[in-house]
Amino acid sequence: MKIEKVNENQIRCTLTREDLADRQLKLSELAYGTEKAKMLFRDMMQQAAYECGFEAEDIPLMIEAIPLSADTIILIITKVEYPEELDTRFSQFAPGEPEDDTREEAAASDNDKVFDTAGADDILDFFRKIQQETKQAAGEGQKEKDFIPLEKAIKRELEKKEQVLVDITKLFVFDELDEVNRLARVLKGFYNGCNVLYKNRLNRKYYLVISKSQHSPEEFNKVCNILAEYAHQEKYSTAIRAYFDEHYDVILKKDALQILSRI
Repeated sequence: MKIEKVNENQIRCTLTREDLADRQLKLSELAYGTEKAKMLFRDMMQQAAYECGFEAEDIPLMIEAIPLSADTIILIITKVEYPEELDTRFSQFAPGEPEDDTREEAAASDNDKVFDTAGADDILDFFRKIQQETKQAAGEGQKEKDFIPLEKAIKRELEKKEQVLVDITKLFVFDELDEVNRLARVLKGFYNGCNVLYKNRLNRKYYLVISKSQHSPEEFNKVCNILAEYAHQEKYSTAIRAYFDEHYDVILKKDALQILSRI
């Protein structure tokens, strides 16, 4: 998922089939509005905030979809400073309109493909329109391959939810490696969860991604309180983790604190 800043009020996001595959998402799931689909958009906006400083919380967004192929879609996301000045044609996608179904059918052939939205839930309307275009471009055989019946998709989602274990992951930033070493010695024997250490060559800072793992919430809270004495916390998301993997040096990929505590 590639995000580029056009200006202070606009970004361009390139979304590929591989981005969906990495999140175990099908195009059909975007239309059904699963939690994973909502999470994809939230991660997209979090990555935009982290990489481009594009903050859009509580701000209406206007989305323009440009399907390049069956595998690639470009999203032009623009902040709407004056929502009341939007063209009335966008109101057909707002919830509560009495003729939603009829208007959505007419909008499917609209060349502009622009949608007025105020949050992640409304973005799903926009993904439904994209799905129609990508399915047509892929052909009938690809449609059958990608399509999942609603009943089957719901069943799979319920089965996965039964297997999900609640975990918490946080991100802490250190100015020096010595600070990470000191922290590791302090937490030795107390924290044994999953954690990864990265280094940003540009600012020479160290980034620790740390998870609750098998620890209780109370224990992990104590760990984070101790961490706060050595580093400062930043927002974490799966998109940020993917960005680190691609652009930062991985110092210790597994059990970073445990390894450093033994040095």
